[in-house]
Amino acid sequence: MAEKDFEIKNDTIEGRNAVIEALRAGRAIDKIFIAKGDVDKTLGHIASRAREKGIVVVEADRRKLDFMSQTHAHQGVIALAALREYCEIGDILDLARDRQEPPFVVVCDEISDPHNLGAIIRSAECAGAHGIIIPKRRSAGLTAVVDKASAGAAEHVLIARVPNIPAALKELKEQGLWVYGTAADGEKDLWHTDFTGAMALVIGSEGDGMGRLVKENCDFIVSLPMKGQVSSLNASAAAAVTMYEVLRQRSGIK
Repeated sequence: MAEKDFEIKNDTIEGRNAVIEALRAGRAIDKIFIAKGDVDKTLGHIASRAREKGIVVVEADRRKLDFMSQTHAHQGVIALAALREYCEIGDILDLARDRQEPPFVVVCDEISDPHNLGAIIRSAECAGAHGIIIPKRRSAGLTAVVDKASAGAAEHVLIARVPNIPAALKELKEQGLWVYGTAADGEKDLWHTDFTGAMALVIGSEGDGMGRLVKENCDFIVSLPMKGQVSSLNASAAAAVTMYEVLRQRSGIK
């Protein structure tokens, strides 16, 4: 079956007035980039309003803003609009409850490449995950590039965005979920791990894997069997393999 083509949406909002109006209108915004070192009062007002709303504000040099700009009139500020609002962790658990299924949550620990995040979202949707958790900082967000990489799956999956992944894992554990991390030094391999209960699956970042505190908050560390000369899979490929093992077990297939 041929894949659908998904047109990349224009997800940048440029210029001071445009960004102020987007904030005033309650537009879902993923991140705001503001010129580094600029002391203009309007830019300061934008940064304050954004932080009050929990939006990540990043200082960037003018060259980066010029590179990002599509209008070439950014006036020192560019906002990246999100595809839609993020949800809460509780919304993901409620969905599992509504479906009368043990929760299956995917947690992305600083997946910064939007193509990797999009691929993980696509696999999660296909494998029946109830939702995905990403951090506010050092992570790709729900942008048009992620939507395209997910083949549109990003518009159908609940995605929560949290300030702190270790704290989110603790919250999930308090709700009765077991937390499984993936790493080459895992004490159990994928084929000998029980994924049939309420669970969260942590996918580490592309370069460094899971952070130390994230790893410490995992109940189990699972490794993928490797037969070749290369020591690891790409983050999105490892995520897809693991999620489909979860689906296989939950489907009762031997």
